[in-house]
Amino acid sequence: MKKAVFLFACIFTLISCEEEGELTRSLPPVAIDETATPLFEGSFEPTSGINATGKVKIYLENGAHRLDFEDLTISNGPDLKVYLSTAAHPQQFVNLGNFNANNVYTIPQVVNVSDYSHVLIHCQQYNHLFAYAPLQRIQ
Repeated sequence: MKKAVFLFACIFTLISCEEEGELTRSLPPVAIDETATPLFEGSFEPTSGINATGKVKIYLENGAHRLDFEDLTISNGPDLKVYLSTAAHPQQFVNLGNFNANNVYTIPQVVNVSDYSHVLIHCQQYNHLFAYAPLQRIQ
């Protein structure tokens, strides 16, 4: 009986982990509107052993802050996430979701974008930073 309960618990856990949540589902590609105002931009710097090039921009579009990548290429890795961070490493950050260079990320309304100085591409599973982009305000 104990084996059956244990087996059921394992199967239930595995199935429940497969469900996509708010931060794990892939978003359909969306473009930034031509009327959006660019606020911040940065160029990605790779960490040791990683190849990364490209830029990131944060726009104000219809009252919402949106993050978009430009010509970004990066080494493949498992469980890559996009973080808006207060530093060049994941110390205090907002997880915007799974990394996809073609996605546009909407930054939650409760986040004060000016409080964050970097965008990170981070492997959450192995706690390994792949690349970071220091943000500069666009004049």
